[in-house]
Amino acid sequence: MSRLPATTTASATPPADGPPRYSEAHELIAVILLSLVAVLTAWCGFESNKWGGDSSVAFSEASAARIEAADYDSQARDARGFDLAVYSQWVLAEANGDTELADYIEARFSEQFAAAFDAWMADGQEERGPFQRPEYVPPGTEKAAAAKERADAKQAEALDFNEKGDNYSLMTVMFALVLFLAAIAQRGISPLATRIILGLAGGLALVGLVVLLTFPVRV
Repeated sequence: MSRLPATTTASATPPADGPPRYSEAHELIAVILLSLVAVLTAWCGFESNKWGGDSSVAFSEASAARIEAADYDSQARDARGFDLAVYSQWVLAEANGDTELADYIEARFSEQFAAAFDAWMADGQEERGPFQRPEYVPPGTEKAAAAKERADAKQAEALDFNEKGDNYSLMTVMFALVLFLAAIAQRGISPLATRIILGLAGGLALVGLVVLLTFPVRV
C-alpha cells in the first residue's frame, strides 16, 4: 500500500502591524498644503524684496532732496549776508548824514531786499529793520522750502514702503510655521495627531491667505 503524501495547508499569516501611518487622504492633504504654502512663501519673499527696493529708492530720493535743500539754504544765507553788509553801510551813511552815499548804496540793494526796504520805509520803519518784513525773501528760500517738503514726503513714502515689506516678511515666518507643521504631520505619528496637526496647519494657512489678500501688491 502506497502512502499518500501528506498535504500541508499553508495558512497566510497577516503581517505584523508596523508603526501608525496616516491615511492616503492625510498624505494628499499634506502634499497640497505644502505645495500651496511654498508658493505663498515665495510670493511673500518676492513682494518683500519689491517693497524693500522701492523703500531704498525713496530713501535715496529723500536724501538727495535734503542735500538740495541744504544747498538752497546756503544760497539764501549768502544772499542775506550780502544784503546785511550793504544795509549796514547804508545805516552808517544815514547816521553820518551823507545822503549822497546813502542814495548810492540804496541803488545797489538787491531786488529782494529793495522790495522789503521800500515797504519798510513806506510803513514808517515800524519793524526793527527791512529784514523783518515778509517781502524779504532772499534767493533760494522758496526752493529750499520746496526741497524740504519733497524730502519729508519721500521720507514718509519710504517708511510706508518699508512697513509693507516688513509685513510680507512676517507672513513668510507664518507660512514657514505651516510648512513645519505639515512636515511633522508626515512623520508617522498617530492618525489623531496627524489630523490635529494638519488642521492647525490648514487653519494657519487660511488665516495667512486671508491676511495676505489685504496687502497691497507691487509688481
